[in-house]
Amino acid sequence: MGQIDGKIAIVTGASSGIGRETALLFAEQGATLVLVARRRDELERLAEEIRDRGTEAVAVAGDVKDAEVAREAVQVATQRFGGLDIAFNNAGATGAQTSIPDMTAEMWHDVIDTNLTSAFHAAKHQIPAMLACGGGSLIFTSTFVGHTVGFPGMGAYAASKAGLIGLMRVIAAEYGPHGIRANALLPGGTDTPMGRAVSNTPEALAFVQGLHALKRLATPREIAQSALYLASDASSFTTGTAMLVDGGVSITGT
Repeated sequence: MGQIDGKIAIVTGASSGIGRETALLFAEQGATLVLVARRRDELERLAEEIRDRGTEAVAVAGDVKDAEVAREAVQVATQRFGGLDIAFNNAGATGAQTSIPDMTAEMWHDVIDTNLTSAFHAAKHQIPAMLACGGGSLIFTSTFVGHTVGFPGMGAYAASKAGLIGLMRVIAAEYGPHGIRANALLPGGTDTPMGRAVSNTPEALAFVQGLHALKRLATPREIAQSALYLASDASSFTTGTAMLVDGGVSITGT
């Protein structure tokens, strides 16, 4: 029996990286999946791969900035599968790396809308569905950037991800009495397409690896294991937490 056997879960940003690995791990551990991402082809292939392994999965293609996508994902979970127990709100973007004076309002709003406003849309629809099931686990992917470390050129990204932690803590306080737990997962550098786009030279990669106490990047599977912990009953007394899974980047810069 899996750690989340029989649970119904939404995973956003599921077409690659941490989201994809988490969706596969959740499926291995017995969950039924509603998969959300912009890239329909990749998403459909993942859903087919999960179904081939004997677990139910449905793809909902769309941009998480669109409130209708959040509503549709919850509707699929509740109407097709009967409820919602877990939501891993993981989709995000780093945006352009530039100084605040050089950042346009469009750059700012694109990152804020992708990383923070999308989480509001998601929670707005996910919370009532979880209440109808007697509770659940909401997980938001934040980051150590802006929480324990400031990186130049990442003002919008840091602000959006720090804002997620504030949103999460309010949800945890408001809905803890109703059986809903809310937590944020704060990964360190991870070997994903998004991470490789930032560390796009051997020198940049070596620099980022060296920032971590473990002197390496995480695999997506390692971050997925922590998401599984927060999704499962293993974390039944954990809520309102900004959980660092960062390889020690927050405690060493050398």
